[in-house]
Amino acid sequence: MKRNAFLAAIFAFLMLALFGCDKIQLPGMKKAPPKVELVEEQLPALSGTPIAKVNNITVTLEDLNQEVEAVNTMVAPDRPEDKIDTRDKKIKFLKDVLVQRALLYQHAADLGLEKKENVQRALERGRQAILVAAVSEEEANKIDVTSTEVQSYYDQYKEQFKNPEERHILEILVSTEAEAKDVLIELLKGTDFATLAQQRSKAPSAQNGGDLGFIKPGVRSPQFDTVAFSNSLETGDYSNIFKTPEGYYILKIEGKKGGQQQQLADIRENLKNLLKYVKYQKRIEDLIGNLSREAKIEIYEGAVK
Repeated sequence: MKRNAFLAAIFAFLMLALFGCDKIQLPGMKKAPPKVELVEEQLPALSGTPIAKVNNITVTLEDLNQEVEAVNTMVAPDRPEDKIDTRDKKIKFLKDVLVQRALLYQHAADLGLEKKENVQRALERGRQAILVAAVSEEEANKIDVTSTEVQSYYDQYKEQFKNPEERHILEILVSTEAEAKDVLIELLKGTDFATLAQQRSKAPSAQNGGDLGFIKPGVRSPQFDTVAFSNSLETGDYSNIFKTPEGYYILKIEGKKGGQQQQLADIRENLKNLLKYVKYQKRIEDLIGNLSREAKIEIYEGAVK
């Protein structure tokens, strides 16, 4: 997470609701429309640079960039055109969202809405959420993951960092073990597997000679996968007879693909982020534990209805 990006995300739903609107009506406003000054020239990249002023509210370049970043993170990958990625789009966003939001904020203040109890409760919840996010970010920034830790984790779980394996499988499914033994004897005599599947199998795949095509683990039952993806079965091999709730199976491995080991260099950043997250969870749990021991906490379960 980039620093302070969470602050803009809090208002993202409002931005999306307003973005693209050319005008906004403010029913009940008794004042004349406020004067809005926009700085349309090349936007400077200085800290606290004002780019708009709505009455007594100043909007800065930093405000704009922070909230544009928050909106862009929510744009669907298949809609890159929705990103605010040009100067013209930024200026439109400034006018259509930030300025209009300032107008609504000022109008709400003029109406004294912040004095309403439900609004005060919501403001306090928002304040708590922002501060919790801030302290979470502070704790996250203290976390470091070394190259040695990444290497150690990779070595320990290396088998899990393989591309998914797919196997081309033929199946024969019969109702009894005796039938399965007869089929296996025929296969060992050299009878074509697909022919036997068409003649003897009760599986839906029988009409295709028992051909399931290439499948991944998890498509079928755990009992099926244990045999179908056994390391002892190579291309061209038949499986032993095995039982599932559907009946008795015999499989043939027609081919394999995938299953290559992912190299550490290709997944190093992902592993580093994973380890950071694990450390972050532990750090927050420890922090909450320490705070809980020092705090006076009273929970009135009977009042919960």
